[in-house]
Order: sequence, then structure tokens, then C-alpha cells
Amino acid sequence: MEYILDTHTLIWFLEDSPKLSNEAKKRITNIQNQCFISICSLWEIAIKLSINKLSLDVSFDDFKTEIQRNDFTILPIEFEHLQQLQQLKFHHRDPFDRLIIAQAQSENIAIISKDENFRKYENVTIIW
Repeated sequence: MEYILDTHTLIWFLEDSPKLSNEAKKRITNIQNQCFISICSLWEIAIKLSINKLSLDVSFDDFKTEIQRNDFTILPIEFEHLQQLQQLKFHHRDPFDRLIIAQAQSENIAIISKDENFRKYENVTIIW
């Protein structure tokens, strides 16, 4: 299976947080699965760190190494993702979440996320 990790999922996984559900951790660590990290999650983290709205146990400078070490794939933003984003209903307005949802829909990939807002969108599978 293929999964996109929501931003908080990535952080909680890398920090080995007890906030990460057992099901999420099981799917992320299953070597049969491929996990993607949206570049917009890294963008969101960089922005929130720069304005002191986020602190991490893992250094942002180490994120690329940790992503590679865990065999995650960074998913770039493609034009097709933006076309899908343009069609999304406004169930909520978080631009990073909306782009992750659009990527998941475009790529037909499930999202690992605790965010209940994600469940409001059609044609996307949410795992938690």
C-alpha cells in the first residue's frame, strides 16, 4: 500500500511520540508499504519553525536524513495536484491540508492522519 503522511504524523513518527496511533505506526513501519511525505508538509514545518509556532525534538536540518533513513519518498507538487486542489470543496481552509488531500486524491493514495477534517472530503481514504 501507499500512504501520504500528514504533517503531524511525520513529526510524531520521527519523534516517537505516544500521540501516534498504533495502527499508523504499524503501517508506516511495514516495509511492504511505501510512505510519501508531501513537500508541502516540509514547507509547513519550515514556516512554523521560523515564526516559532512549532518546536521539534528532531532538528529540521536532520529531516532530509530522517526521511531517507526511513525510506520515505518526498512527493513534489505537480500541476495535476493543483488542478485537483482547485476543485476541492472548502470543508476547511488550511492550505497545507488541502494540498495534501488534493495530492492523495490525484495519486489515489491513502493519508495517515488524525485530523478529522480530512474525513469530510470525498475520494480519499484516511487511516488512523
